[in-house]
Parts: sequence; C-alpha cells; structure tokens
Amino acid sequence: MAALDTNVLVRFLVEDDAAQLVIAKKLIRQCVAAGETLYIPVTVALELEWVLRSNFRFDKATIAQTFAQLLSAVELSFESEGAVEVALQLYGQGQADFSDCLHAALASAAGEQRLWTFDKEASKLDGARLLTAGSA
Repeated sequence: MAALDTNVLVRFLVEDDAAQLVIAKKLIRQCVAAGETLYIPVTVALELEWVLRSNFRFDKATIAQTFAQLLSAVELSFESEGAVEVALQLYGQGQADFSDCLHAALASAAGEQRLWTFDKEASKLDGARLLTAGSA
C-alpha cells in the first residue's frame, strides 16, 4: 500500500501547481489501476486541514466537505479512520479546531477517559475537560 504525504494531496485537491498535479494524478492512477489502496496517515490528515485552512483559506464547510469526499473514496484508507470521522463530526458541530477534535477523537478511540485541555472551546467536546487549578 502506498502512503500519500500532505503535499501530494494538496496538489491533487487544489491544483495549484500544474507540473506536480500531473505527477500526483499519475501516481494515484497507477496505484488505483494496480488495485492498491492509498494510505493517509493521521498526521497527514491533521496537516491537510491546517494547509487548506491557513494557506488556501478554505472555510470550515469546504474543509468538512473535502474530508467527507476523501473519507468516502474507496481508493483511500485513513489511519484511525473512525477517529477521523468522529473528529469531522465534532468539527462540524462546534467551535473547536479540527486538531482539537482529532485529539479528542483519538483519545476516545484509545479508551482514554478524557482529554485535558486549557482550551475552552476544546473542553466543550465530548471526552474533553477544561484543566483548571481546581481540577488538577
């Protein structure tokens, strides 16, 4: 199984570099033709959201739609896919950053009771708790 880095996904999704887009599409076509599933590490998913938001100014709805499409592609396999799906749902429902949603979803998937945070928005997520002087 071939794994994809963030920059390959970005070129494929955003089409901002014509030469690299051709190369990315060729790789993806070759892998799919060979029956390979393309693996997306959870760190790549995390970085992808950040790049789309900060570099390309994708809004929350567009990021959520992009991830939903990637998650539904049978050619792609995400590391901790269930946690990424939960994170995407949490992200769409609240004010927390995608990264915080993913942290909480991964902690929950690992069977951890809570994710302690100083971030007030992140603390509103299921499975997260605000760390204060009284809670430590």
